[in-house]
Amino acid sequence: MGDGTATNSAEFRGAGALQRRVRRVARPVMKSLWRFDLEGFDRLPTTGPAILCPNHVSFLDSAFLMMSVPREISFVGKAEYMDSWKTRTLFPAMGMIPIDRSGGDKSAAALDAAEAVLRRGELFGIFPEGTRSRDGMLYKGRTGAARLALKVGCPIFPVGIVGTREIQPPDAVVPKVNFPRFNMRCSIRIGAPIDVARYADRDADHMVLREITDELMFEIRELTGQQYRNTYATKGGDVVSGQVVNGESPVAVSP
Repeated sequence: MGDGTATNSAEFRGAGALQRRVRRVARPVMKSLWRFDLEGFDRLPTTGPAILCPNHVSFLDSAFLMMSVPREISFVGKAEYMDSWKTRTLFPAMGMIPIDRSGGDKSAAALDAAEAVLRRGELFGIFPEGTRSRDGMLYKGRTGAARLALKVGCPIFPVGIVGTREIQPPDAVVPKVNFPRFNMRCSIRIGAPIDVARYADRDADHMVLREITDELMFEIRELTGQQYRNTYATKGGDVVSGQVVNGESPVAVSP
């Protein structure tokens, strides 16, 4: 990017020492402020690359997942966060790959950096919806995770996060904590991995990318119980016209 933000594989070095230090300090603090129910984390590989794909309902989603996984993880985050020299230094050091959501070559640069992270055998997280769901529904997934998994040959793990929207709703500046009148609980469930090996060498086939992504969104919905809407969420919270799906697999819905 023109402002010098690290968005390509040569510049972005992935999550490292700073994330490890922050996790050591932040984990006990988080456990004192909120209750966590963690499930399926034993499914994650102890070594080697993997993509984690959570639903996205709160600003806290990436932080809570980052603090819960046993390994360092890099995440895609919107480039708008990189609005000062402090965030341009701190966020990449914490494992954030900034992405320009206007699309085209600027977005592709972030995925190139993510591919480099995976080829180094690290974990990478991306929100398939592309932005936060402001109404709590689950929206149609974008195909970036599927494309990366096919290129690298690594599994995709669906992740269901429940409770962060109640802790910090959209537009809330300060999260709620476990004072006596609140019971702030977050559940993070990791589902069975999606093996893309059967589609090897087909990362340019849009129908394959769509099929993998729809399978991913179905599994996320199974983990969260969210109502699924077969349309893309947008940055402003509006959506293009689409079908609300309740009780029907997104795999069965037309792309």
